[in-house]
Amino acid sequence: MARIVVIGAGLGAMAAAARLAVAGHRVTVYERGATYGGAVGRFARDGFAFDTGPGLLHLPAVYRDLFVKTGKEPLEECVTLTQVDPASRHVFADDTRVDLPNASRAGTVAALDAALGAGAGERWGEFLVRAREAWDRTRRPLLEEPLPADRAPLAREPYPALKAGLLRRPTTTLAQVGARELRDPRLAALLDAYAWSYGFDPATAPASAAVLPYMEQTFGSWYVGGGLRALADAVYERCRKRRVEFVFDTPVEDVLEKGGRAVGVRLAGGETVEADHVVSGAPVPALHRDHVVEWGHSDEWPHHQVTGTGRVTVCLALRGPREADAVHRTVVHAAGERPTVTVLRPDDPALRPDADHESVTVTATVRTSPERDAAAWEEFAGRMVEAAGHAVPGLPERLLWRHVRTPEDVRRDTGVAEVPGPALAGAGGQLLPAGNRSPLPGLWFAGGWSHPGGGLAHAGMSGALVAGFIVEGADFRGSQ
Repeated sequence: MARIVVIGAGLGAMAAAARLAVAGHRVTVYERGATYGGAVGRFARDGFAFDTGPGLLHLPAVYRDLFVKTGKEPLEECVTLTQVDPASRHVFADDTRVDLPNASRAGTVAALDAALGAGAGERWGEFLVRAREAWDRTRRPLLEEPLPADRAPLAREPYPALKAGLLRRPTTTLAQVGARELRDPRLAALLDAYAWSYGFDPATAPASAAVLPYMEQTFGSWYVGGGLRALADAVYERCRKRRVEFVFDTPVEDVLEKGGRAVGVRLAGGETVEADHVVSGAPVPALHRDHVVEWGHSDEWPHHQVTGTGRVTVCLALRGPREADAVHRTVVHAAGERPTVTVLRPDDPALRPDADHESVTVTATVRTSPERDAAAWEEFAGRMVEAAGHAVPGLPERLLWRHVRTPEDVRRDTGVAEVPGPALAGAGGQLLPAGNRSPLPGLWFAGGWSHPGGGLAHAGMSGALVAGFIVEGADFRGSQ
């Protein structure tokens, strides 16, 4: 039985902790904050409750596998999962609207044809065929296997180039995919919105980001009853049942090294804790910045993804009931000064005081800018709420209060203002996260800042990969 210290109580770190505890190891989690969940946060006031991190779950099979491997109760006995249908409503700059069904390619093609004109659905369907090629080429190395030592193959663009006469025209960014292949500004905006929702600027994201809409439209979107915080609750309780110990309000200040190997941690206040393995769920850039781990030279530090974007979340407490034909998720696309926002309106009694009120969450991805002050963020939040009015009838008159959460709030709670995105191939390898195996033996990386990247499903996969390394040893090759 090994002694294992886990830094941080995010979803990826807890996923690793539960799997390691089931394997017979003694696991202790040290969390600098007062609670678990990491980016999967909750804001509550006056009987209203809001998810301040992800609002929907994609690839729920990741957490089904976690619960199967760590106990008798399956995921569906611990949380309520509901497919969101329609998966999303889109309101474009010209006020054209379209509802896209959940996990139905034929239904999506038909809906786009009906809303945008004949041929629009066919062009989107042809794009998804090419996106599937990129998915098939990268699924295992980017999701199911450890990052290889030689990352050169993943640095190349997997999205197929279109023929232009006798030549193949390379497509280097997702924005170029939209302009060249979709040939409708509304379809291009639809594609862009998927990139922004995962934290990528489509003008700089590689064409391989086409896997993001493919993944959602193929495998579907799910809501967790009580909000995504309920999933964090369930994973925490599973850890506790497996005898994982949690110590909150206890920052880790240093990873101890002896003989070229991690041998424990030093806590705030000076106490040291010995360990055979240290699993860090903390953001990799913060570990470097705060000198929790030292590698001497900056070029020795493991590469980590840099998106340059963060998220603004506005929680809206509304008077009046949710209308019967409201949809769960609406994307209101940019127009003029109006930013692209995602409006989440879950029909969930657990999130509101009573049936005569409604909790609404509005999010936008922005380029991080430390120069923005509180007044600038409030002004931007006002424009977000104005955009949300295209999704929520009578919003200005219904608004009781709003709560704004900026990238600086994310920095305060997690250590970094950016939100990591899923690993993407192409772009010269710049959007690959840190590998799970650190350069220091005995130290492992889990969570959204490590392979396979950000997002709930990806964080859960990172925990499985780290546990696989520790339990099975250096020969571990990933899920089979």
